[in-house]
Amino acid sequence: MEQKTSNEIAVDQMPDLADTIARYRLAYLMTTSDKGSPHVVPVDVMMDGGELVVDGIGRHTRENASARPVVGMVWPPQSESDYSLIVDGQAVVNGERLRITPTRAVLHRSDPAREPKPSGGCASDCVEVALGYGQTAR
Repeated sequence: MEQKTSNEIAVDQMPDLADTIARYRLAYLMTTSDKGSPHVVPVDVMMDGGELVVDGIGRHTRENASARPVVGMVWPPQSESDYSLIVDGQAVVNGERLRITPTRAVLHRSDPAREPKPSGGCASDCVEVALGYGQTAR
């Protein structure tokens, strides 16, 4: 299998979430309002054990995550050839802090080859990311 790299991330093996996050600068946290509208904010993220931690969340993020704890995060690519990191998770609000337990993580980029994919496969270039502590992405 040919090794591909992005931000020095070797993707011929399943990368680890903590190591992967360390290679990105800024993330976007996505919550959902009571009307179903997305709420997206830029955040700094730290890993604490197997959880993602966001400090200093605002009122809308706090209200949304308290009522609807399923959240998403995206770390955008740093160049056109790099991967975005996408993480789904379950959030718990604690004052101005959000703790997110990841449920799935994937490195994602558009497939430059534009070749047909097998039925049910990702139509892009996707690499699952290990969540840590013996968990794997689902």
